Amino acid sequence: MIKIIDWFTHKVLYFFEQVGKIFLLISGVIKSSPRIIRDRKLILEQMEHVGVNSIPLVFIIGFFTGAVSAWQAAYQFQGFISLSYLGSAVSKAIFIELGPVLTAIVLAGRVGASIAAELGTMKVTEQIDALESLAIDPVRYLVMPRFLACIAMLPVLTIIANFIAIMGAFVVAYVFQDVSFQIFFASAKRAFEVKDILGGLIKSVFFGASTSILGCHVGLETEGGAEGVGNATIRAFVWAAAMTLILDYILWTTIFG
Repeated sequence: MIKIIDWFTHKVLYFFEQVGKIFLLISGVIKSSPRIIRDRKLILEQMEHVGVNSIPLVFIIGFFTGAVSAWQAAYQFQGFISLSYLGSAVSKAIFIELGPVLTAIVLAGRVGASIAAELGTMKVTEQIDALESLAIDPVRYLVMPRFLACIAMLPVLTIIANFIAIMGAFVVAYVFQDVSFQIFFASAKRAFEVKDILGGLIKSVFFGASTSILGCHVGLETEGGAEGVGNATIRAFVWAAAMTLILDYILWTTIFG
């Protein structure tokens, strides 16, 4: 019993320690914000890495997300609801939930893990110590550009994913369910609300912030050589994906509740 209490106490203290370090990292990013214009090249490089290089993956994920959403909705409508409502049901689900969340989880795997691996490698090879010895703030030089790039590009990627997903849903509806272009998009237009789009984009900003800051935090805390870098990569993805789902619930109840 004492061992269980000690283990639980250790885990609770470790959790609050990590939360404290994350908030200190965020405060460091805020303090570095006056250098945004001067460090714009670093930010643009990270925006290219986070955004432009992720577009092919977002295209694939978006198209098949829309396609399977149309199939699933048509299956559930069968015998109960007319397929003329397929466009509204699919578009609502994509704009509010599927587009932002799946894009964020993909970015957690591609970007969050790569950030942790990159910074973790720099940590174990003492490159971060070298930056500090040159009076270069690692948070300003390494964390701030990645953080800003993620919160700027994830909404853009979400918009692209939403568009491609709607196209994927329409292809399935038109080819396999005999739903015409006019019926599908008239249904989507009737159900369209600006709040749905804005809510998904607001969520994507928070998802980008959490993915980047967790990836940076895990990377900067890496120890143990190559094995530690590998573990940090896995940990960054798991934490970022879990935080995406947690934030999704919190923001859903806040925005749409």
